[in-house]
Amino acid sequence: MKLIIAMIKPHQLPATKQALFDAGVRKMTVTNVVGCGQQGGYSETYRGVVHEINLVKKVRLEIAVNDEYEDITIKAIIKGAKTGRIGDGKIFVLDLPRCIRIRTEEESTVAIG
Repeated sequence: MKLIIAMIKPHQLPATKQALFDAGVRKMTVTNVVGCGQQGGYSETYRGVVHEINLVKKVRLEIAVNDEYEDITIKAIIKGAKTGRIGDGKIFVLDLPRCIRIRTEEESTVAIG
């Protein structure tokens, strides 16, 4: 089992969700976050004053998958989120040692579904 965490641009969320749905991945958690990476932010002028914005809005996707869905999920995220420009985001893949469905107390791959 794996926990896949992806940081993507907010406006790429609809395309990424569609790519995931097309790949058969329907379970996910989505959170609005801010952060900075290689792009380092940008400058914005408001009423003649320049503001340095170094924390950029991103969307964090968390998806728990069984091992056979790991590559499928990663490819779908890339398909939906990639623009080819700096700031497209990152994907992190973590081992998921245990998962429990609260309602039925099922564990492991059965709990993920």
